[in-house]
Amino acid sequence: MSDTLELYDVTIIGGGPAGLYTAFYSGMRDLKTKLIEAKEQLGGRMLLYPEKMIWDVGGVTPIRGEKLIQQLTQQAMTFSPTLVMGQQIVGYERQEDGTFILLSDTGEKHHTRTIILAIGYGIRKLAKLEIEGADRYEVSNLHYTVQELEIFRGKRVLISGGGDSAVDWANELEPIAASVTIVHRRDQFGGHERNVSRMKASSVRVCTPYTVQALHSEDGKAIDKVTITHAETGETEQIAVDDVIVNHGMKCDFGPIREWGLDMGEWHTRVNEKMATSIPGIFAAGDFVTHGSKVHLISGAFTDGVLALNSAKLYMDPEAPTVAYVSSHNERFKEKNRELGVVDEEE
Repeated sequence: MSDTLELYDVTIIGGGPAGLYTAFYSGMRDLKTKLIEAKEQLGGRMLLYPEKMIWDVGGVTPIRGEKLIQQLTQQAMTFSPTLVMGQQIVGYERQEDGTFILLSDTGEKHHTRTIILAIGYGIRKLAKLEIEGADRYEVSNLHYTVQELEIFRGKRVLISGGGDSAVDWANELEPIAASVTIVHRRDQFGGHERNVSRMKASSVRVCTPYTVQALHSEDGKAIDKVTITHAETGETEQIAVDDVIVNHGMKCDFGPIREWGLDMGEWHTRVNEKMATSIPGIFAAGDFVTHGSKVHLISGAFTDGVLALNSAKLYMDPEAPTVAYVSSHNERFKEKNRELGVVDEEE
């Protein structure tokens, strides 16, 4: 079977920031690269927050998630990797020559020398509000993602949640909504400290430690009031609303990958400082990994990807340079520069 399949040097599983940047860097190292994404869109977790402002990518001024996805995708395609969409990789077979056959849920197979897992938190499902009948309002004014800020202009908005996204949405909506109330079950928020401070210094009403207990609707179609309950005293309060946003995180499912034999915990696989997993030839990057110096930022995912790719290169060729030449001195960019009208002074 492997004789009939095209052999790739590196197959990256996952098309989020880690996978996309790794595909670009793999091109810098002149490797034959394939990227496989389970969904029909690239972007990974950022697809859930296309209008969210991202501030912490080095050298990039504040940028909306959808725009960053576009730019990462464009960069990933620089060296024309093979792109496969809509396939979830469920298993692998090690061949006698040490290469891998990857098995997808569609029945298709992929042949590769090395694998880089950039699957984030696996198949992501938004954690829903655990109130009976809440789902009926999902077609009106109960939201689990924010696709367009303008629909909340002049509205009374209640946000349930205390992580990065809940805090970010509170800050984004505060200038345009009539009012913003954020309800969190703990006194401490999980968002970045600066963003939490900004939220608390604004007109956002912060209700902690409270939980959403009930949704009320006069017409049965849209929520017009929310009952919240104090987590310690049991005291309740009703708040009039026009829209409710729930951000309780995600339920994640790694599926059959849990059966591969990786050294996995509940949320991550453990890798060493070179992003090597417990299985030779399989490396990992991004939110999927944990290691002693892990940085849970998009920039940290980029670094993981570079380390994983360099390790894959050395796994295939121990005599290869340990890193790629920087773009200003990398031969692979000379033609790209000419296409941009940039002439190398040394030519």
